[in-house]
Amino acid sequence: MTYIMRSSFILFFVSTLFLQGTLGSFICEELPTNVCGFAIATSAKRCLLENSSGNDGKVEYQCKTSEVVVANMREHIETDECVDACGVDRNSVGISSDALLDSQFTSKLCSLACYHHCANIIDLYFNLAAGEGVYLPDLCNKQRTNPHRAMAELSSNGGPIEGAADAPAPSPVSF
Repeated sequence: MTYIMRSSFILFFVSTLFLQGTLGSFICEELPTNVCGFAIATSAKRCLLENSSGNDGKVEYQCKTSEVVVANMREHIETDECVDACGVDRNSVGISSDALLDSQFTSKLCSLACYHHCANIIDLYFNLAAGEGVYLPDLCNKQRTNPHRAMAELSSNGGPIEGAADAPAPSPVSF
């Protein structure tokens, strides 16, 4: 009986190695630049679009792997529906918390279509907002109830709206 279990385990292990080799890994550097933004590799690291000047002076774009690890998400390319719903640009180089000061952007980010269905983008902006001392769920609540007040509070001191910046990211469906 033990021999059969060991043989089954070894066969299962070899099969998973073969399957992984066949399917390959999701590597940022192998992605086309038009899907790089808001993608997550097999390693759970975010992909980012970088630019550089080529020998001929033209700007060249490359997809690179960042050091930012996304919890509970791997091998993910954000859908065009989420990119549109959240008001983000897949082809932009870099990301800034300044976007949170734009009421039109924040309105799209906090919309139900984005906040409830686009966990990758919400996770990214949740962490970006937290770095600025802003708790994204509170900002979104205020954005939905009183957008002018939310923007005024955010821009008046650049400080927190409410909540803790080190709080765990919300589940997009719990909001």
